[in-house]
Amino acid sequence: MEGGGEALFLDGVGEVAVAVGDDGLSFQPLHQEVSSSCWSSIIMQPKLESKLKFSDVYAVELLEVGPVCEPWNARATVQGKRNTEMNRFVIHTVTRPRKRPSPWVPCEYIFGHKDQQTCKTWVEHIKTCINKEQDRPKSLMVFVHPLCGKGRGCKNWETVAPLFERAKVKTKVIVTQRAGHAYDTLASLSDKDLKKFDGVIAVGGDGLFNEILNGLLSTRHTNSYPPTPEGFGYFRSNMKCQEHRNNDLSNSELTGDDANAISGSSNTPDDHEPLLSTTQSTGLDISSSDSSDEPCNGDQVPLVSFPNNWFRLGIIPSGSTDAIVLSTTGERDPVTSALLIILGRRISLDIAQVVRWKSSPSAEVSPTVRYAASFAGYGFYGEVIRESEKYRWMGPARYDFSGTMVFLKHRSYEAKVAFLENGNTHSLTASTENNANGVQTLQYHQNRHRKTICRTNCLICKGTSTSEQNSEDENPDSSRTACENPKWVWSKGRFLSVGAAVISCRNERAPDGLVAEAHLSDGFLHLLLIRDCPLPFYLWHLTQFTKKGSDPLSFKFVEHHKTQAFTFISSHDESVWNLDGELLQACEVSVQAFRGLVNLFASGPEV
Repeated sequence: MEGGGEALFLDGVGEVAVAVGDDGLSFQPLHQEVSSSCWSSIIMQPKLESKLKFSDVYAVELLEVGPVCEPWNARATVQGKRNTEMNRFVIHTVTRPRKRPSPWVPCEYIFGHKDQQTCKTWVEHIKTCINKEQDRPKSLMVFVHPLCGKGRGCKNWETVAPLFERAKVKTKVIVTQRAGHAYDTLASLSDKDLKKFDGVIAVGGDGLFNEILNGLLSTRHTNSYPPTPEGFGYFRSNMKCQEHRNNDLSNSELTGDDANAISGSSNTPDDHEPLLSTTQSTGLDISSSDSSDEPCNGDQVPLVSFPNNWFRLGIIPSGSTDAIVLSTTGERDPVTSALLIILGRRISLDIAQVVRWKSSPSAEVSPTVRYAASFAGYGFYGEVIRESEKYRWMGPARYDFSGTMVFLKHRSYEAKVAFLENGNTHSLTASTENNANGVQTLQYHQNRHRKTICRTNCLICKGTSTSEQNSEDENPDSSRTACENPKWVWSKGRFLSVGAAVISCRNERAPDGLVAEAHLSDGFLHLLLIRDCPLPFYLWHLTQFTKKGSDPLSFKFVEHHKTQAFTFISSHDESVWNLDGELLQACEVSVQAFRGLVNLFASGPEV
């Protein structure tokens, strides 16, 4: 079957010679008289190609005896098409319009032959070939948010579930019932049970993904707290974060305080509309594996920790903005995301670790660790989410309404921010000067640098480009905080907002995102400091986000710093932090980026 072609009938094309290669199979019409009509058929049916890559084939199966149509051509249009009954099999693959970016579309190729055994042989051989694709998942845990966005969660899962069934991917589906349901389930799930899955899928928005992310990492990621400038640090920067969240918690229930820390009490975003509390049982029933999988002689199941190479996260977009999906795939399409998951596409994703030192100026120091995959913002960004809670009855439209209300209030907040300087990325138009503590204070606005947009097979994210990275970037597992001589730069004053973008944060309202040049896995945060300015100027700044190709960060009241870590200090508790749409009350936080901490079922954005 390798190499030379075998004659089969292709539905809508006619008799073809099918040849199998190392990476796929190809076919050519056998009869000269139907050759032109065959290719005409392919043009008329753009889903058909003359070559199929095994990496794009997600299923193959036998069909019952049935009709195989002859090619479409002018004669068939006049005389009527003739169908031939024969044994058949179907190859399920994907196709895409030539214009990119574009959604992935399921496509079927139906082949026929008079001999049933020939069809069976082809099916088994193609199955063997696609099973060699090692990155494809076999078993997934799926959390479905029933009321996210406009209530699309369950509907979108019903749409894509047949694709997973056809591809023989097992799914454990959990419809969330309350706030923190996904978090509680994953944080209390034993490593032995977690290892039964190749990944976790969120059928919802950015908020549900954030809950899943924190549930996984809260008990399985231990690393140093973020570095802090001299004179700050409540703890040594090399101290392991949240010592009480040790590996023993991977097999136990969360305490009420831990659950509330992640759920944000009742202040849940649109992605958590039906969720209630976080103290109920997870209700997860995972069947035991075969006895052959059980540890023998007292052997312990290896602990699951992050980063690792086998476990991945995925999103079936169903939320209000779906910024993570748009930034990592370029498409806000449930079917495209489902096919990327089934075919086992993989990219690494940076994650921001956010340590809240104090919730308010009068509160005791009590470090709480949270994680964000897309954005962490204070001031305007936090107030929009908090204000929207008053108008939950409006559905997703409440964000536009709340954004307008917060904008018109035009509040600014006194704060100071210290960030690690990154000499390879930005140059300053004026020199900096040292304060009494020997720490540099930023005096003037910085020059905008040339944008390098993240895309599929990005060399920067793969670590093969050194134009914007230092030698530490070559290690994808590095926490990127081990600086021998960290140089801290302070920025103080009144700010309309303070935000850190982990990724570009593209959405339908901001086609280029908040930071167009942000990469998925380069180990950097993009710190955005918006200083107090007249209301018309701020409106001008915000409207630039809606225009593709514009530069909303070029204003003099906007500071943009590419950094590995920063610390935020405020003497008040007038505003809140927004972490991927989740609220966090904090007046002192430290944030650092972990390069490629998790893997995602995605292929990167197409530009």
